Amino acid sequence: MSDNLLVVGGSGFVSGTVARRAVASGWRVWAVTRGRLPLPDGVITIVADREDTIVFESAIASAMQMAEIDRFDLVADCVGYDAEDAVQDVSVFGRRARQLVFISTDFVFDPAHRRFPQAEETEHYAGSGYGGNKRLCELELLNGDCGDMAWTVVRPCHIYGPGSLLGCLPNHGRDNELLDRLRRGEALALVGGGHFLQQPILATDLCLLLLSLRGNTATYNQIFCTAGPDIAESRTYYEMIANILNVELQINETPVDLHLKENPNSVPFLCHRIYDLAKLKASGAHMPATPLKEGLRQHAESLITSNA
Repeated sequence: MSDNLLVVGGSGFVSGTVARRAVASGWRVWAVTRGRLPLPDGVITIVADREDTIVFESAIASAMQMAEIDRFDLVADCVGYDAEDAVQDVSVFGRRARQLVFISTDFVFDPAHRRFPQAEETEHYAGSGYGGNKRLCELELLNGDCGDMAWTVVRPCHIYGPGSLLGCLPNHGRDNELLDRLRRGEALALVGGGHFLQQPILATDLCLLLLSLRGNTATYNQIFCTAGPDIAESRTYYEMIANILNVELQINETPVDLHLKENPNSVPFLCHRIYDLAKLKASGAHMPATPLKEGLRQHAESLITSNA
C-alpha cells in the first residue's frame, strides 16, 4: 500500500518539487493550498487558507474521511513561517500524522557567532527577522505536546534548482535577469566581491531527503543542518553559471559596510554558510549528493528552456 503524504503548500518551489517527487515515487499525495496556482499532476487538492485554522482543519479532516485514512504517514510543512504556524501544525496534525517535517532555515543562526563548519547546536540564534521567526517555530515543536506524532526539522542552506530563479547573494539573489546580464557581459555587483562561502542544496536533493525521513526513528524529534555536498565561494557559483553560458564572468565588488548601511536586513546573507552534516549522515537519511556544477546546469537549462 502506498504511503500517504500531505504537503502544506504544493504550488511553490520546494513544496511543488516534493509533491512531484513523491508522486513519481508512488506516494499518494495531497496538498493544502489556497487554490490560486495549479498543483503538480497526480496531487489531490485540498483548498483552504491556513490563516483560518477552523476551515484549514475541517478541510483536511474531510479529505481524510473521503480517502478513508486515519493518519498521514508524513506531513511536510513547506511554508510555515510564524510561531503560530508551528502551533497549528501541532494542534491539527498531532492526531492526524505519524510524522511532521518542518522546513526551517540556516538563517536561524546568528551571523556574528557562526562556527565553521556550523553544527546544529549553538548558543547564538537569530532574534528577529526571517531566521528569528523560524527559530520560534522550532521552539514550538521542541517544547510543544505533539502526542505520538514525531517531528523532524531541516535547516537548508540556499536552495536552488528548476522552479526558482538563480542567484545566491546580494545584489543578484533570485535575479530574474541574471542570465541576460551575463550574456550581455554586464558586471555583477557582488557584495564583498562574492567571497562568502556557500553550501547550496539542489531542491530535488532536499525533497528526496524529506521523503527519506518517513519512518526513520533516528530522525524523530531531531533538527538537522541540511546542505549540499559542495562548498564554494559565491563568486564561484556565478562563475559556474557563466561557464554554462560560455561567457566570461565580470564582477564589481560592493563593499559590505556600504551595502549594510542601506540594506541592514541583508546581514544573514553576508557570512560564510557552511555546515557540519555528520548528524544527518549518521541518521541514515538520504544525503544530498548532486554536485553544485551539475545542479546549476540543470537549473540554468530549465530557465533557458522556459524562456525560449
